[in-house]
Amino acid sequence: MSDKRVLVTGADGFIGSHLVEALVEDGFDVRAFVYYNSFGSRGWLDHVPAAVTDEVDFHAGDIRDPASVRAAISGCDTVLHLAALIAIPYSYEAPASYVDTNITGTLNVLQAARGFDVRRVVHTSTSEVYGSALRVPIDEDHPLQAQSPYAATKIAADQLALSFHRSFGLPVSICRPFNTYGPRQSLRAVLPTIIRQVLGGRTEIQLGALHPTRDFNFVKDTVRAFMALAATDAAIGEVINFGSNYEISIGDAVGVIGDCIGVKLEVTSSADRMRPEASEVDRLWADNTKARELIGWTPDYAGLAGFTKGISETVDWFREPKNVSTYRDRDHEI
Repeated sequence: MSDKRVLVTGADGFIGSHLVEALVEDGFDVRAFVYYNSFGSRGWLDHVPAAVTDEVDFHAGDIRDPASVRAAISGCDTVLHLAALIAIPYSYEAPASYVDTNITGTLNVLQAARGFDVRRVVHTSTSEVYGSALRVPIDEDHPLQAQSPYAATKIAADQLALSFHRSFGLPVSICRPFNTYGPRQSLRAVLPTIIRQVLGGRTEIQLGALHPTRDFNFVKDTVRAFMALAATDAAIGEVINFGSNYEISIGDAVGVIGDCIGVKLEVTSSADRMRPEASEVDRLWADNTKARELIGWTPDYAGLAGFTKGISETVDWFREPKNVSTYRDRDHEI
């Protein structure tokens, strides 16, 4: 990437906050688009070192508002677009909000980026767009299957981004992160839900389905992939998976967490953690060949050994009381 300003939308979130940290540490001029709220909260960026945030240009706004997005993109060379509603269970309850944020919000980014003639837009997709794997490992040509309103809005946003590249020559790249995990993740996600319950003294864990497999990608690897994608001109107009090329079932992941913490765990099913039957994505396993060949990225936390290492680092983070002080005192969230 050039030495001009990089905008990160969704900078206040889990992956976005890690990405802002990494960009600042690598010497980039960063503008962080955070969701405006009356508390003045900058999300997880309120919890990173001042040495990082002192170097960040903050823009509080709403991705759904075109004027707010234009103001954020003005003067930026590269746009890393992560802002989205991502909780799948809530998409069953409020699908219109996902359309507004994930589709219209992305349209606002694309329109503004086109108007300001930016060097690159990296649009964030999700492995959920593939649905349950029809073949494994899943490459970028796998059919798209929306099994939740959330996934449907992400497919629509992806297609908008690609259409702007094909119609207007906008330099767009699309990344499809598989299940990213690590410090700062919401308890709506399965791994921190397990970790939080176990560190709270539970040995009987409440989860949803145990049979689905996931390709878990540690957040440090995901961040490196974002930066490599944004820096590679050969990736313009391309869709690229970010995944570890290793699948593990939710049930087996429970065992890894128990081993890292040093306890034997039992699992019971909780109805409020279950997806509707036809909405459950049973298998996700990334083919990351294209990422390796096109942008030179491979995961450091690969295979069972890498997953175990990432879980250990995540557990260590959740052990620190100051890190979890903002989490609600409950077993899990949607």
